[in-house]
Amino acid sequence: MRERVPEWRYFAVTVLKRSVSLFLVLSILLAGLFVLDLSSGAMHVPLSALWGSGIEHQIMLSLRLPKALTAVLAGSALALSGLMMQTLFRNPLAGPYILGVSSGATLGVATLILLGTVFGFAATSAMTVVCAIIGSVLVLLLVMLFSYRVRSNVTLLIVGMMIGSVAGALVNVMQNYANPDSLKLFIVWTLGSLSSVGWEEMRWLVPIVLAGMLLVVMLIKPLNGLILGEEYAQGLGINIRRVRFVMVVATGLLAGGITAFCGPIAFVGVAVPHIARGLFRTSNHMQTVPATALAGANLLLICDVISGAFTYPLPISTVSALFGAPIVIYIILKK
Repeated sequence: MRERVPEWRYFAVTVLKRSVSLFLVLSILLAGLFVLDLSSGAMHVPLSALWGSGIEHQIMLSLRLPKALTAVLAGSALALSGLMMQTLFRNPLAGPYILGVSSGATLGVATLILLGTVFGFAATSAMTVVCAIIGSVLVLLLVMLFSYRVRSNVTLLIVGMMIGSVAGALVNVMQNYANPDSLKLFIVWTLGSLSSVGWEEMRWLVPIVLAGMLLVVMLIKPLNGLILGEEYAQGLGINIRRVRFVMVVATGLLAGGITAFCGPIAFVGVAVPHIARGLFRTSNHMQTVPATALAGANLLLICDVISGAFTYPLPISTVSALFGAPIVIYIILKK
């Protein structure tokens, strides 16, 4: 009679072996795409220029290297924040911007660009980032206040959507009365760009993203409890309000920080968590958290390579939507 294989041995041999192989593949793919992103663009610059001198060295060091690093950070951050929102609301179509953080950042930038000329403010890149951060932080503080006052996640979701709607309405009012030059500048910002982050901005972006990722790692066990519902999580001793509060803060740091520096980037946060869960065939956040971060970085690097392949680079949000929208449509048709 054939001996039954213990469950722990099956998990160790089959599941972990598959996970290690997939993590290795995603890591190798990430390194390859990073090198490809450095080498691609309207102007051909060899990778060896990174260690050389002259104009090609300046292009590689000052433009392409920070852009590729920003793609890795932005892809990972947006994907992780989307994973948390889908777990919190138990909604497969929830994304990182569902709490209105992006709308707050957009409102801050719109106030600067569309009304700045009236009050004599110049819409510099530094001021744009500052105003986006202020807008996202104000919305985040408002959502955090509600996260402690309300008990239901559905109520928090509705509150976030309403805050986003109000912010969007205020932006539409400002667009209606803005001059054409300011309106064009604002629309360009809303299309998203990885090229706007240089080494000076990287000093601020990296700590913000790393702080958000650290909070996500600390939330892995509570996230696994929330998969089966709030009552089950409470039975395990998880403080739902505290966990929800930390999740909102982490989402604000990740999604708000990326939006402030790069502008809105569509669909990455919605689509990538499903890609990670599909590849690893599990909802265990011990695996899906690092898998989502790697998959998000890979996806945005692919989008950046495609964007730079044209004579006039396409907006990164446009390219990401071409990847993300079919995945979202597939999710809707399947579920």
